[in-house]
Amino acid sequence: MPFMLSKSQQSGILYVVATPIGNLEDITFRAIRTLKEVNLIAAEDTRHTAKLLSHYQIDTPAISCYEHNEESRIDLFIEKLSQGFDLALVSDAGTPLISDPGYKVIKAITDAGFKVIPIPGPCAAIAGLSVSALPTNSFIFVGFVSRKQGKRIAELKNLLQTLKYNQSTAIFYESPHRIVKLIEDILDVMGDRPAMVAREMTKHYEEYLRGNLSDILEKLQLRASIKGEFVLFVGSGSNIAMDKSVDKADTDILESLYDEIDKNIISELESSEIKTSSLAKALSHKYNLSRQDIYNRILSIQSK
Repeated sequence: MPFMLSKSQQSGILYVVATPIGNLEDITFRAIRTLKEVNLIAAEDTRHTAKLLSHYQIDTPAISCYEHNEESRIDLFIEKLSQGFDLALVSDAGTPLISDPGYKVIKAITDAGFKVIPIPGPCAAIAGLSVSALPTNSFIFVGFVSRKQGKRIAELKNLLQTLKYNQSTAIFYESPHRIVKLIEDILDVMGDRPAMVAREMTKHYEEYLRGNLSDILEKLQLRASIKGEFVLFVGSGSNIAMDKSVDKADTDILESLYDEIDKNIISELESSEIKTSSLAKALSHKYNLSRQDIYNRILSIQSK
């Protein structure tokens, strides 16, 4: 039977503390004070957190709490809180639980009746969005997509369906080893769109690449090696083909656009031996339309 807190008991508080995403100066006074005053810090990686604690002369003991052991830590945390001890939860960087472990801990502790209080601070997704030059009034945080291409493509197609009904900016986290492939897949599924890549934010080699996805992809592909942590921001673009609520004027424009595309398809099919997939990719980039939509039009024309 799960532990439930009696109202008469004096209990501790779990603080969810945001820490720097790179530059150690990016931490609030309140966060430092909280980390000093709690009785125990639950850290994603105690070795990584030790650098931050040493920098600010914080001697609070730390215990690991990461993806593969967080469930086994829950009973210990509840026991400490029930004894009146205050705890802090931190991740390796930024705001805990944002593409980081911790959800199961928070769920169990709140279900048991304990207070959980956020100590706000850095978040890579929000920091990058603020300088992306893309719409910020509505955004979708995707985080890390699947490492397997088939599943990743399916996830991107589902995202495309969601984006058909709004103009949100999509935010992705990605490793340096897969950032190029992710952009290629987004181009194939969603077409070319305005975007920004943030690399190594707040660190010595921080960098921001803005432009269309195809422009950013070209710049990255020219590099001998790609290093650092990446956040990718993808805008909604101006793809009116994605909007099911277009008015009569937009419909006329869309029909004219598709007439032009069909002429291009027929011309290419008659004058060259270009592969269907290559033609779809080229036209999707040119017209900022979904590669799948173009591919289906090519197949339709070929079947006539």
